[in-house]
Amino acid sequence: MRIASFNVQNLRLRQRGGDWRLDGARDSDTASDSTMAAQMLDGTDRRLTAEVLRDADADVVALQEVFDLATLDYFHDHVLLPEGVAPYPYRICLPGNDGRGLDVAVMSRLPLAEVVSHAALTPQDLGLAVEPHPGLGIAPDHPVFRRDCLMVTVGRLTLFLCHFKAPYPDEEGAWTIRRLEAQAVRRLIERRFANDANAYWMLIGDLNEPAISPVGKERAIAPLIGDFSVDLLARLPADDRWTYFDRWSGLYSRPDAVLASPALARDWPEACPVILREGLGREVGAGAGARLDQVGEHRPHASDHAAILIDFPEL
Repeated sequence: MRIASFNVQNLRLRQRGGDWRLDGARDSDTASDSTMAAQMLDGTDRRLTAEVLRDADADVVALQEVFDLATLDYFHDHVLLPEGVAPYPYRICLPGNDGRGLDVAVMSRLPLAEVVSHAALTPQDLGLAVEPHPGLGIAPDHPVFRRDCLMVTVGRLTLFLCHFKAPYPDEEGAWTIRRLEAQAVRRLIERRFANDANAYWMLIGDLNEPAISPVGKERAIAPLIGDFSVDLLARLPADDRWTYFDRWSGLYSRPDAVLASPALARDWPEACPVILREGLGREVGAGAGARLDQVGEHRPHASDHAAILIDFPEL
């Protein structure tokens, strides 16, 4: 089984001038990305997104920043298939808690035995004690995930797909939210598998962990690492683990995660992630390697994140 994870950066279907079109891979956080000229690059962005997924050729794809199922279906039918990507008959995108409507999604060529959203889950549902913090939207009866923790079962493997709170605009506040999300995911996994030391599960997605934690803070995702899981990206050389380049700070980081259960990591000791940086803008630098032909300096690009894929033969 080959699994991929990819934050596709604001994939949204809109109607413009009577035609349906997908937004490009842009956040409109720079002046150049908010112009009419920027809109003209949207279609090329999405063809590049499709080319990355074509090259990944995964059986199961975990996506982040997809607006809704209609967007996912349109992207699949009108962009992926024309780019020569083999079909994904099983497609899931359930509403989450993101205020902009950017959700997590799954595309699969294999049947999904179970699909469970945890978007409505609260700290009190999980027995997590929290101090109410209205400014951060934290309360015992408030949804704990800023998007969702989508659980899908594929064969013998259970995937937990997440997209945690971004580390801005309030860095320390965002740390607090991500720490709570990490605690919630751990509690979900512990409840699901109890003391099953042979369970095959994997946590994938964009955990939004920055390159540098706030002063005096350990990593917000600390509850999910250490003895609890195995960081499969750590099987790569230290200087080859990055999946994201922050053009403002110049820092390389790996907000994207592939955390495996101890049993999964034990039984597939040779499984090592491959990071596909071919769709990143050329502004990232030569260290990203060869790019797809139409990738530009900043745009067009497939996303501001690299895609990750990993193989588990005979799983």
